[in-house]
Amino acid sequence: MQKITREQLIDKAVSLLENGTVEAVLGWGKGEFDYDVTPAVFKTADELKAGFVWNDFCGANFSKYLVAKTGKIEGKILVFLKPCDTYSFNQLLTEHRFDREKVYAVGIPCEGMADIAKVKAVCGEGISAINCDGEKIAVTTLYDDEPVMVDAKDVLAERCVNCKSKKHVAYDELLGEEGEVVDSARFDEVAKIEAMTPDERFAFWQNELSRCIRCNACRDACPACTCEKCVFDNPNSGVENKAPANSFEEKMFHIIRAFHVAGRCTDCGECSRVCPQNIPLHLLNRKFIKDINEFYGEYQAGAEVGSRAPLVDYTTGDIEPGEVFDRRDKNA
Repeated sequence: MQKITREQLIDKAVSLLENGTVEAVLGWGKGEFDYDVTPAVFKTADELKAGFVWNDFCGANFSKYLVAKTGKIEGKILVFLKPCDTYSFNQLLTEHRFDREKVYAVGIPCEGMADIAKVKAVCGEGISAINCDGEKIAVTTLYDDEPVMVDAKDVLAERCVNCKSKKHVAYDELLGEEGEVVDSARFDEVAKIEAMTPDERFAFWQNELSRCIRCNACRDACPACTCEKCVFDNPNSGVENKAPANSFEEKMFHIIRAFHVAGRCTDCGECSRVCPQNIPLHLLNRKFIKDINEFYGEYQAGAEVGSRAPLVDYTTGDIEPGEVFDRRDKNA
């Protein structure tokens, strides 16, 4: 599949701005470091040419940003959507979280994004510059005279290694070639955890969640977390935004969040991508997705606008609670 270039994206954005189709562009902008790419709004061709970024570190899913941005711009806003982003886009439309008429969506192909933690595992800390040419990533550090060349395929983010789809499920215009739904192995890690004994599973999650610093990055980046007032920001809840006081609280934060997005999570992986502690939070959500598929039949949140998740769509053929427990007892 031919890769889309930065110049192609800028040309498309400039043309849509100049012909009046859109008033602003939601794209990737320069951050503090070359790998610290951040969502940004551009309103002119000069701004795009100076600050628009498209490389192996443009992993941010823009769907959630539309919830706030569409209400602040008079005309339409252009958004570039990778295949996995379009599922979140559709799910948010299903939940009536933004006005579809105020968005011009351009689908762009994606062959996967890099995980900076994997890059640092190869090159070490002190990265001063990164250049991407598609297949190779040239990493310059403070401690090396020459750039270290890294194969892009060797440092793919976990969600890209286990990509569920190269096919866009929503767009107004498509750049490049359309892909297909992928036969993914994304539930393999969940199955490994399910195969553990209860004590082993508890120890696994105790070790992972004990690193949580309650920065709320997972919640803030998650397209399924768009409540205007979160329980964790409510001073009367007892769990207001604060560092975990004990092991119970650090577990409950993530367990409550996983239940909150159950049936609506599109498995975009933003929670794990933004976690500064590298906690595999996506595995909690994938466990729910795997159970829903096994108990109710195959279901992909965001595949279609308006689709109802099995957890909120009662039918007389729904699985009985007793059968759920019977299956879990057999797998324990």
